[in-house]
Amino acid sequence: DTNGNVFVADSGNHNIRKVTSAGVVTTLAGSAGSAGSANGTGSLARFNGPAAVSVDTAGNVFVADTNNQTIRKVTSAGAVTTEAGIPNPGSNNGLGPLARFYNPYGICVDTAGNVFVADYSNKTIRKVTSAGVVTTLAGLAENSGSTDGTGSAARFKFPRGVSVDTAGNVFVADYSNHTIRKVTSAGVVTTLAGTAGSFGTTDGTGSAARFWFPSGVAVDTAGNVFVADTSNATIRKVTSAGVVTTLAGQAQVYGSTDGTGSAARFSNPFGICADTNGNVFVADSGNHNIRKVTSAGVVTTLAGSAGSAGSANGTG
Repeated sequence: DTNGNVFVADSGNHNIRKVTSAGVVTTLAGSAGSAGSANGTGSLARFNGPAAVSVDTAGNVFVADTNNQTIRKVTSAGAVTTEAGIPNPGSNNGLGPLARFYNPYGICVDTAGNVFVADYSNKTIRKVTSAGVVTTLAGLAENSGSTDGTGSAARFKFPRGVSVDTAGNVFVADYSNHTIRKVTSAGVVTTLAGTAGSFGTTDGTGSAARFWFPSGVAVDTAGNVFVADTSNATIRKVTSAGVVTTLAGQAQVYGSTDGTGSAARFSNPFGICADTNGNVFVADSGNHNIRKVTSAGVVTTLAGSAGSAGSANGTG
């Protein structure tokens, strides 16, 4: 958020955590180990395998509550409500509980309060207005592919991560296509980097670059897109011109080492977000920790202990 706090969808614990810039971890909402779909405040609320979060300018946290097939909202005081969907999969557009999602994995909110969702199993990108009206921005429900095009003519293959820039463009980690896609506010879809069906580790421009199951994306104020390249265990950077470089980690070399650039190690990095200072925060899922990567590629561990799963709050 604007104060430097990082919010985490702690999927296995079924809760939402808050990490301050000093690495102090608290639980904002949900109860560790207790799955469910209840609205309420703090530990009275229940989630079921939440996969992603995004925070708006007012400090509200929006949650892709994956196994509940819903989009949830958590205020800064921890009060949880359901914005759209019910715990029943589907692909319907509509208002609030009339809408349906099918394993929503990625989420981001723009400055106008619109929420964009990577609706993974529907293979679509959805939009939820601040009034809870759900529409499909791009893709056709349950139709897999890699076609660029407009609206329902475009195809995705299990999109996992989304991020929106200041112009309203949505960037997508198209997980099973191994590509990074761009969707304009009018629903025009293009492929920014990577080649559908071709995975690898290559840096390069546009279709010459290769990813391997990218899960998360985050766009900064300059229009650069950062990618949690999950199976490569790296953090990649894609410029607005589609030039791909590796910011941190070494392709297909797993570990938990802090360091600079290729000396650092990750293990299945999944979620990612960028702050206004050029820092990137990573949910390093295989290590069960939260990492920080500077614009120079310097990696440190903000919270959690590599290889130690649990639900304890505390510092670092």
